[in-house]
Amino acid sequence: MRNWRLPVLMLAVFCFSLPGMAQDSLSNGAAIRSYYEAGLRRNGIVGSSLAILRNGKVVLRVSYGLQSNSPAVPVDDDTTYHWASCTKTFTGVAIMQLRDRGLLSLDDPLIKYIPELAAVHDSFGPISNVTIRHVMSHSGGFRDATWPWRDDDKAWQPFEPTKWSQIVAMLPYTDVAFAPGTKFSYSNLGVVFLGEIIERLSGDPYQVYMEKNVLRPLGMSHSYFDKSPYFLLKYRSHSWDLKNGKLSEDPFDFDTGITRSNGGLNAPIGDMLKYLGFLLGDSTKESEYGVILKRASLEEMWKPFLPVAPDDDFQSRKGAQDEVATSFFVHTDGQLKLVGHAGWQNGFRSHFYIDPATHSAYIVAYNTDAQDEHPTDKGPSAGAPGDAKQNTRSFDFELRDYLIDHFFERK
Repeated sequence: MRNWRLPVLMLAVFCFSLPGMAQDSLSNGAAIRSYYEAGLRRNGIVGSSLAILRNGKVVLRVSYGLQSNSPAVPVDDDTTYHWASCTKTFTGVAIMQLRDRGLLSLDDPLIKYIPELAAVHDSFGPISNVTIRHVMSHSGGFRDATWPWRDDDKAWQPFEPTKWSQIVAMLPYTDVAFAPGTKFSYSNLGVVFLGEIIERLSGDPYQVYMEKNVLRPLGMSHSYFDKSPYFLLKYRSHSWDLKNGKLSEDPFDFDTGITRSNGGLNAPIGDMLKYLGFLLGDSTKESEYGVILKRASLEEMWKPFLPVAPDDDFQSRKGAQDEVATSFFVHTDGQLKLVGHAGWQNGFRSHFYIDPATHSAYIVAYNTDAQDEHPTDKGPSAGAPGDAKQNTRSFDFELRDYLIDHFFERK
C-alpha cells in the first residue's frame, strides 16, 4: 500500500496553564508525546491536539501539524476543531438543567413534549413507552442516522436535515426497533429529539440556550455551533478523509442543521479544557459550577445503564468493557473507570475521558479521518497483521489504552 506523507510543522507546549487552572509537570511527558506524535505520523493525520490533566491541572499539551495546508497554517492553541458527538454531553447537561428546574422528568415519555412522534411505528407497545431517559442512554430503539437516505455523491443534498419539518416528514417512515430500555443501540436521531425538547421548554433556539446556560457561564468564549462567526473563522481547522493513501478535503465551515444538538459544537482545546474542569469539579469553584448543574446531578449522569458490545466504534482490549450512561459512556479497565465520549463527523475525530476519582483527564482532537480497515478488523478486506494500515479511529483507541497504562496507571 502506498503511504501518504505530508510535511508538517509540529509544535509542542508542555505544562500549559489556562486561566483558573494551575500548571504542573508530567514526569513521562516526553514519552507520551513521542508515542502520540509517532501514531499521528504513522496514520497520516494532518493536524491534532492533545491535552492531559492531573489533579485538575494541565500537565501536558501538544499541538501537531497543520489546520490548513493551502496556505500552510500550523495547529496552535487557538485552532478550532469540530467536536461532533461530544456535543451530546452538552445536550445532556442542558436536559439535566431543565430537570433540576422542575420542567421535566427523565422518565417522561418523549411524546409528552413532541406529539409528532405519534406517527412513529412501534410494534413493541405504545410510543409513550419511550422516555427521555431512554434516548439519553441510546436505548429508545430509534435508528442511528437522522438522514438515512442521503446519497454522498449528490452534492446538492443537505449535509444534514436543515429543518425540524424534515425530521417530522420522516417520522411515518421511522420505527422503534426493540423494546425501549432493553439494549443499547446508538441513535443520533434520539438526541435530535432532546434538542427539540430544549427549544420547546426554554423558548430559545438550541444554540442560544447553550450559549446562555453552558458556554457563557463556563467562559467558553470561542465556542459556537455550526458556521463560524466571521472573527473566529481564521481559527477553524480544515478537515480531511484519508483512504488508501489518497487525501481529500471535506467541506469547510459546514452547517449541521437540525442535528446540532447531537453534533454541532466547534471549540478550541482551551475552551474544552474549561468544560473538562467543570466535569472534574473544583471545590474552589463549587458555587460557580453549581449554577450550571449541581454536582449530584452531574454524577448521576455517569451511572452505567446498559452494557455496550464491542465493535469498531467501541473497541476494548481483553478484560475491559464499555457501558452507556446518561449522555456519557463509562470505560472500565481493571479498577479504573473513565467517563467520556467520542466524536466523529466530516473528517474530524475527537475523544475525551475523565477519571473523577483522581481529577485526571485527557482530551484529543484530529482533523483527519484515516479510514483504511485496521488489521484487527474483521472481513475479507481487513488485511493481514502487520499491514501498514492508516486508521484514525483505531489509533484513538490505542492512545486511550496507552494512557491508561502510562498516565492513569491502571491497577
